[in-house]
Amino acid sequence: MKTVLITGSTSGIGLGIAKSFAATKKYNIVFNGLEANGQEIADAIGLEFGINVMFSSANMLSENELAEMVSSVTQRFGSIDILINNAGVQFVSPIEDFPIEKWNLILGVNLTSAFILSKLVWNNMKAKKFGRIINIASAHGLVASEFKSAYIASKHGIIGLTKTLALEGAPFNITVNAICPGYVKTPLVEKQIADQAKAHQLSESEVVSKVMLQKQAVKSFVPVETLGAVALMLADENASTLTGTSIPVDGGWNAQ
Repeated sequence: MKTVLITGSTSGIGLGIAKSFAATKKYNIVFNGLEANGQEIADAIGLEFGINVMFSSANMLSENELAEMVSSVTQRFGSIDILINNAGVQFVSPIEDFPIEKWNLILGVNLTSAFILSKLVWNNMKAKKFGRIINIASAHGLVASEFKSAYIASKHGIIGLTKTLALEGAPFNITVNAICPGYVKTPLVEKQIADQAKAHQLSESEVVSKVMLQKQAVKSFVPVETLGAVALMLADENASTLTGTSIPVDGGWNAQ
């Protein structure tokens, strides 16, 4: 049985992807998040699907905590076969008002943590001649919108990291891909709705229709189950030649 580590998996997109992996009953799942009841969330899914689970509260900004998490998972399950770098934060502001501490936070959580974790699992994946790294980027890793300088820089960066690691991993059956969702109705997006309403001086319902979903051809939020299905495809042993890609799951946003 393979082991998948999913960062930021006690809520939102990460939790939805974890449930998709759990439903196959083919994976040990390592949950990670800052929710106080993270262990309970992990245990409940383990019980529901009859699978082995672990929980780590490792902070994405702490290299030591990330190393300890990887070490603990390796001790229990032997290896991390699939790494899903999903943890992310957001802040919306015009550039002239954008606080440097928010820039550092977003780049640290969204991009640097993915680099550190990929580095930590790399040698073991090379030795086993198998590895799947899936980076949850964003439609904003492919296009830009105003007021999101740090987030868009981090998501463009993770697509660059994806391509580089795909080239380095190719001789060792390590594939590295990015999923680029449009808007998924998660707690992060709920907060963005409020922030965007303030920035654009619109009501929250107007933000959804006129700002968020305006660029999508399909005028609805992306189901998290769709992201789970794409992640499962990328994690499969048969996906060995699918690498270095950035897959938009964005309701046609990038088709325009």
